[in-house]
Amino acid sequence: MQVYLVGGAVRDKLLGLDIKDRDWVVVGATPEDMLKLGYQQVGADFPVFLHPKSKEEYALARTERKTAQGYNGFECYAAQDVTLEQDLLRRDLTINAMAMDENSKIVDPYNGQQDLANKLLRHVSPAFIEDPLRVFRVARFAARFASIGFTIAEQTMALMQEICRSGEISHLSAERVWQETARSLSAENADIYISVLRESGALDIWFPELAILWGIPNPAKWHPEIDTGIHTLMVLQQAQKLSDKLTVRFAALVHDVGKGLTSQEHWPSHPGHEKSGLAEIVTLCDRIKVPNDCRELALIMSEFHSHVHKAFELKPSTLLKMFNQCDPWRKPQRFKDFLTACEADARGRTGFEDRDYPNSDYVWQAYLAAAKVDVKAIVASGLVGQAIKQRLNEYRLDAIKHLKKAYPFEKT
Repeated sequence: MQVYLVGGAVRDKLLGLDIKDRDWVVVGATPEDMLKLGYQQVGADFPVFLHPKSKEEYALARTERKTAQGYNGFECYAAQDVTLEQDLLRRDLTINAMAMDENSKIVDPYNGQQDLANKLLRHVSPAFIEDPLRVFRVARFAARFASIGFTIAEQTMALMQEICRSGEISHLSAERVWQETARSLSAENADIYISVLRESGALDIWFPELAILWGIPNPAKWHPEIDTGIHTLMVLQQAQKLSDKLTVRFAALVHDVGKGLTSQEHWPSHPGHEKSGLAEIVTLCDRIKVPNDCRELALIMSEFHSHVHKAFELKPSTLLKMFNQCDPWRKPQRFKDFLTACEADARGRTGFEDRDYPNSDYVWQAYLAAAKVDVKAIVASGLVGQAIKQRLNEYRLDAIKHLKKAYPFEKT
């Protein structure tokens, strides 16, 4: 029985990165051997055990054979005769197919260390093509390691494109697609993740509402980058700088999908894209099982981002109507996140990256002024039913009007 540290822990150790999770492979053992040593079996599809003290995962060395479509369409063989090299051969990338023994000696049968030195994401074997989830995993690794210069090998990208052309990728579960997407959007260089999905063809299949945006023009006066797809990536880049929240980044990513529905006769203008994007966002969110907090902020962002961009031109009554629809009265943090996404949108344009964006502050200050209206005092005045709501709106509107006249002002 031999135990090896494998996968990402070895890779990150060699890269000098912090190791978050440790996975182990056990060669030459049976499930009975592991149970006798006090390990707890947790794997349903193949033998995986939790260490009795550390609770880290220890998997018996195994091989896999493709038997059906999708991520789970594999038959696993885990027995004492499976070698470490055979176990590593089934992994996705060479940099993830290394092991370390108890003496810290690296076992590297597929030249992972060389690919680390060359900063190359390269598949281990042609069996890479059997697992469609690897398209999303490689895209995530490309985003994660982009800052230190990693790129995807041409042959590996070709296999990713073949997976997408074959239709195999459509058999993934929506939950796994969202899991990889959420992890990538929450990390740095999330725009690289989207770009890789686009190059491979996965964006067309799982995110068609986004994929269609490339080639659709915007007015050059406001969007020197012209292309809506490029603008989308630029907005996502800005969102990464402004917030680490998944909700904000997802809202930034999908805020302009309504432009994909604009008739060419209207290009480069996109009248009504804010509301036409709502149904597109709902469809996308349903397809990949996006959680409600991301969905809600994305819908607010789509419908009202142009309001914030034109905030200084809006009537106080229009601002109040937006507040009532976005409901910062009950969810102020969500509204603040919405304004952050609007700022990312404003800065996600060529030449606008470092410009001030006073609009978000103005809208926030208008909300704060309206929120100070004392609802309890209105109720105590004896009004009932709709009269309370009407008086509340009147007072809130007056507060916004007063702020609009006084703005800008010294902030304490």
